[in-house]
This record gives sequence, structure tokens and C-alpha cells, in this order.
Amino acid sequence: MRNHNLYEKVYSMDNLLLAFKKARKGKSKKLYVLEFEANFHENILKLHDELKSQTYKPEPLVNFVVKDPKTRKISKSAFRDRIVHHAIIRVIEPIFDKGFIYDSCANRVQKGTLFAIKRFELFKRKVTNNLKSEAFCFKADVKHYFQEVNQKILMEIIKRKISDEKVIWLIERILKNGGRTEARDKFTEQSTSASGSRTGVGMPLGNLTSQFFANVYLNELDYFVKHNLKAKFYIRYVDDFVILHMSKEQLEIWKKEIERFLRETLRLELHPQKSKIICLSRGIDFVGFRNFYHHNLLRKRSIRKMLYAVETYKQGGISKESLLEIFQGWQAYSKWAASYKLRRSVVKKIYSKKVN
Repeated sequence: MRNHNLYEKVYSMDNLLLAFKKARKGKSKKLYVLEFEANFHENILKLHDELKSQTYKPEPLVNFVVKDPKTRKISKSAFRDRIVHHAIIRVIEPIFDKGFIYDSCANRVQKGTLFAIKRFELFKRKVTNNLKSEAFCFKADVKHYFQEVNQKILMEIIKRKISDEKVIWLIERILKNGGRTEARDKFTEQSTSASGSRTGVGMPLGNLTSQFFANVYLNELDYFVKHNLKAKFYIRYVDDFVILHMSKEQLEIWKKEIERFLRETLRLELHPQKSKIICLSRGIDFVGFRNFYHHNLLRKRSIRKMLYAVETYKQGGISKESLLEIFQGWQAYSKWAASYKLRRSVVKKIYSKKVN
């Protein structure tokens, strides 16, 4: 059986060592990594023993607000807990990933924003008969997604694939460390237990486990759209998704069906301002681009985010090494849009004099 003795694999020393390397990647100079490494053998053995004996308890999350430029609340786990996150994901991800649809693009090997935009280009050509006819796009966004994931429903989904009770125990420990315990339920009162307490709701934005479970949760939507609605041209990136079709009326029908499915099955709702049916010729905002028939433009938010990083560097907030790492990723991404002059302009800003 695929999930037999999974927990032993999670806390095995080989897995913990690989998880440590994953958690340390790109952060080897951080103080919390250096502190863990200073007593590495003692710390990794302690983590191993706590997991094996099921005495492991995550440390409280550190919450802070970042502006990049959009203001977001990020929850930061202790480094030892990040090792545990990598350890469990290394074991359970292959079990779930093989059941994800091909066009679930976020946080998956050999997928991502560029994969999503390539699929959008392909679907756009197919639905418009190679750009010869008009078509429409249902562009949708799940409202407050990470804050509203219902942990009880999520655990029910996970238990379909994972029967190892100790793995379930560990996942619940991680989730309870970041979710709200006094949650409102806008849809029904079914989340209230017999004891009268509310089901946990939400996952911390910033955790590796949250990114993975985000895909597990909305895989239910993916299957509904692909197998129940039988929509051919559907792409999802985390909680943003698009469906392309030649008929606006068909998309209106599907929109209502999706709203009902999210409300009744996953206790979620679409963002009313960000979920609309739009002519493809008007341009569709998706994964950082405004996608037109014959060209793409970078979204203003993506440009502002890069310029904000440059300004932060100028003010001494980040190192040049960090800025160049951000720029390299942004440059590879922005090349998919009409952005040659913009990229040259950003390079000039980076190498102009810093503010004293």
C-alpha cells in the first residue's frame, strides 16, 4: 500500500537531513540557520526523537506585515519547524501530486507562472480558431483563500489518501498552529462541533505546508470543473483560475455552478470584484500579465513590486545580492511581455547611485 509506514519515513534521519538542506537552501547565512548548525547533531537528533515519540510541538508563528507593494500578513515558522514541513512534504507530495490535474500550475515541479502563461496562450489560440474569432474568459479569484480554508474539510480530503494516523496527527499539529480556532462560518452551521467549538479555519501565508495544502484543497474544484462541467480550457494558479470558451452564456452557467460548488463543498466564495467574464480581446489579467490577442503586458503591480525592491535596496533595506536575485527572476518572467525598454530602465535604476 502506498501510504504504509509513512510516518517512519517522515522522521527517518535520512529524510530529516534532506529536509534540512531544503530548508537551508538560499538561507545559509541567516542567523537562525547558523544557530541551528552550531549544535547541529544535537538539534537534528532532538527533532528526530520528538517526531518519533510524537512529543513534537511547533513553536508559535512569528507574524509580520510586508509591503511588496501590496500589504500582506506573513506567518513565519521557526527554522526547526520548517525542516519538519519539508520532511512531511517530501513524503506525501508524490502521493497527491499524481492526482492533480495537468493545469494546476502553482508550487509544482516543472510548473509555475511561465508554464501557466504558455498554457493560456495555447488555449487562447484553440478557443479563437487561431485568433480568428472572438471568445471569452471567466477570470476568477477565491476570496481570502488562505484565511478561509476549512481545516475539517481539508483533513477529510487528506484522509482519502493518507491512512497513517501518526501522519494525520502531525498534519493537524501543523495546521492548528496557524489557523483560527474561533471562526465564523458564513454558509452553514455544520462547522460547529458537538462541544460547541468552531472548526479551525485558515492556513498561515508563508508556510511550505500551506502552499501544498492549497493545491490539495482546490484540487476538488479542479475535478469539478474538468469532470463535472467538462470545461476543456481551464487553468488554476493557487486561488486564481481562468476558463476560456467561445460562448459567454456557457461561462455564465459555469460561473453559477462553481459558486455553488465552492459554497456548499469547500465553504469558500469567489471574490465579487475579481471574478468576471471578459472578452479575450480586452486583455485578461492572469499570473502577472495582461494577456491580449497578439501581445502581453506586465501588470502594473508586477512593475511596482520590482521598483519597490530597487527602492528598498537604495535605502539600505536589502543587499545588492538579494536585489540582483529578485531582478534575475523578474527579468526571466518579464521577457514574456513587451518589456524591453522597461527592463533597460530597471537596470539603470539598479546601477545608479544609492541614496546616502
